[in-house]
Amino acid sequence: MKKNIYLDFTYFIVLASTFGAVLVLGAIVAPVIFHTDQITVNLLIDDYNAGIIMGEIFHRFSYWIYFVAVFVTLYEAMAYKSGQRDAISFAAAVTVIFTSLMFSAVYVPKILLMQSMGTEATQSDTFENIHIASEIDFKILAIALLVLFVRRLMILRVPSKKS
Repeated sequence: MKKNIYLDFTYFIVLASTFGAVLVLGAIVAPVIFHTDQITVNLLIDDYNAGIIMGEIFHRFSYWIYFVAVFVTLYEAMAYKSGQRDAISFAAAVTVIFTSLMFSAVYVPKILLMQSMGTEATQSDTFENIHIASEIDFKILAIALLVLFVRRLMILRVPSKKS
């Protein structure tokens, strides 16, 4: 069976760009939006409105994350079927899929729902716990993307036994 190198390259680009997006959103965008008082003059966005902005960013990013979950599922299923079985890449892929779906289908909708209920809902312990869980999920997603990228790259570089 002939390998499609373009599919492999596309997979690596999707993994790397998603990892980069997760880093940028978590390490750059969120801190800037939530600390406008340190950046702007005479413009202060309170935490509730900053959360609304960040929620919309994550809502839009969720569409990409859904695509990534589907693409990883399809690519890894094809790799498994073609005999490229590896415990590390399998575990990383399952983690990427699970954390992607948890973030996009559970955490973002719940956070947006609570934000729509008003400021009081976003100051509750429930909101705080969901928010912390979503941050942990996002960090696990970043690590799993990196592990999957590196492991699949290592597997790609190993010469095939079926020549």
